[in-house]
Amino acid sequence: MQTENIRHLIWDWNGTLLDDTLASVNAINTMLARRGLACIDVPYYREVFGFPVIDFYRTINFPLAREDWDCVAREFHDLFLQEPSMRLQDGAREALERIRRRGLPQSILSASEQGILDRMLDGFGIRAYFTDVFGVDNLHGASKLELGRGLLRKLALPPEHILLIGDTLHDAEVARALGVHCVLVAQGHQSAPRLEQSGMPVVADLNQVAKKG
Repeated sequence: MQTENIRHLIWDWNGTLLDDTLASVNAINTMLARRGLACIDVPYYREVFGFPVIDFYRTINFPLAREDWDCVAREFHDLFLQEPSMRLQDGAREALERIRRRGLPQSILSASEQGILDRMLDGFGIRAYFTDVFGVDNLHGASKLELGRGLLRKLALPPEHILLIGDTLHDAEVARALGVHCVLVAQGHQSAPRLEQSGMPVVADLNQVAKKG
């Protein structure tokens, strides 16, 4: 990554730094099985997952018409947070350390609930890498654009000096709306062909982030 003009990096969390795609699929499959519905696999998930998350549930024919969305969101998170498969993405800690050594401050902008996000960062021992951690105040997995605007106001930097790194088309949408640079990593919640539709640079994994800019 060429950092001559970049003065701050904003990371997405789920799917970008956190390897939680399988954990998400496992939690959803438990919910589907409880309702007698067909389970899904990771490749299919990566082709249909998106934001707002409620639209993803509609795509997989989850019976939202007869269920309360708040209850569904809580059920998912209760299952998700018990998943043993969650870990940092390969190369995540190394990427954070490389960027810190370059003298670039880093933040997180996430559609995860703030308390869950804080506990995970502390649990993985990486909270100290970030000057700011912006998560949402609910479990709904909706847009994080307004949150991003708040983060940019706090950073008080011209958007052209900021790079956002994410793993979904929503990250590209947020970056475009904020006017910041963007790199998408195709090892998270959406496939490389989908990410390439955004027109943003796409890399296979975090080890390649340093080569993009």
